[in-house]
Amino acid sequence: MTDQTRNPALGLIALIVFIDMAGIGLILPVMPGLVVTLASVSTDRAAEIGGWLLFAYAVMQFLFAPVIGGLSDRYGRRPVLLWTLAALGVDYLLMAWAPTLVWLFVGRMISGVMGATWAAANSCVADCVAPHKRGAAFGVLGGAGASGFVLGPMIGGGFGMLGERVPFLAAALLCLAGVVYGWFRLRETLPADKRRSFDWRRANPFGSIVQMANSPLVIGCLAAIFFMQLAAQSQLSVWGYYGILKFGWTPFTIGWTIALFGILLALAQGVLAGMAMTRFGAVHTARISLLFGIPSYLILAFAGSTTDMVLGILVGSLGALTFPAMQSLMTLEVAEDGQGELQGAIASMISLTSVIGPPIMAGLFGHFADGAGYYFPGAPFILAAALLSVGAAILAATLRRFGRS
Repeated sequence: MTDQTRNPALGLIALIVFIDMAGIGLILPVMPGLVVTLASVSTDRAAEIGGWLLFAYAVMQFLFAPVIGGLSDRYGRRPVLLWTLAALGVDYLLMAWAPTLVWLFVGRMISGVMGATWAAANSCVADCVAPHKRGAAFGVLGGAGASGFVLGPMIGGGFGMLGERVPFLAAALLCLAGVVYGWFRLRETLPADKRRSFDWRRANPFGSIVQMANSPLVIGCLAAIFFMQLAAQSQLSVWGYYGILKFGWTPFTIGWTIALFGILLALAQGVLAGMAMTRFGAVHTARISLLFGIPSYLILAFAGSTTDMVLGILVGSLGALTFPAMQSLMTLEVAEDGQGELQGAIASMISLTSVIGPPIMAGLFGHFADGAGYYFPGAPFILAAALLSVGAAILAATLRRFGRS
């Protein structure tokens, strides 16, 4: 099957990624209220429970991303994408019904498992896009995911006015509509002769990463991704609290700044990534764009106003070009029957930072923002700049070692 005949699948895969992320975003505005209702606790206690819900989601995604990727290498991308999206829709129905907090935790854990469809979706790019165009295609999927994550909360907030369970129903319908559409329109991208047997020894976070160690370039890029995503946890963990403490942000301000960042990421990955790699190549795009994150975090750490925060995310959005460029480079080092395994390893690495990052960043913020000692609430962003510097150094050394400079 030629690249020309298989490329039409990309648009539909991007739509599935959009639906997946929009479904996740839909429920965010009502999750705090639902936790308060189910647990009968105050808002501050609900925030702690919400953190454990995020932890449960991230752990399950970390564990099961390689499984989903391995299954897609064995049975093909189409059935894995459709079945996991269908299961995610049913899971949203479960959470809409959840009568107790325990059931909500069960639902979030299932969501973590099924949310690992990212691995299968990205594997489709390696199947149906020519190597020199993969970076731009990965950027399209990243942009689709960012767009879904931006629009989801906006739509969810509207549905939430009708009741805190309604967004879950909307997310379920969105996922199931995607399944119906994909059932008729999505073609398989992995030919039968390119598939491999499923092996539990490889279909786990540690086994898949060990397998990736067979390619030093891939393992070097995975290490860079780890530090890059761990740094990003500074924004994900303390953004709203930092804005409230320093600038008196309202929920509206928190919302529009997050939405702005999501829009910038969508534009950077969906539009600029392809243009940059066409003009400069994947290697230079990855190495140089990653450096933009360092001044971005420093601007955030020492920001004196909301305008400075906006400047910080504007600069930092250019760092989003790095990820699709690295994905493109890594796919060239892995056989066709191992692309799902590669994407599973990437997803697990990202999920790992979601497990360990929030406690580190939130703890650092609390230590320097409680007024008991030296006051510097921007400390998490300083740590992020240091972590990103390590990631940039690893990436540069990896590319230089393999003559990709």
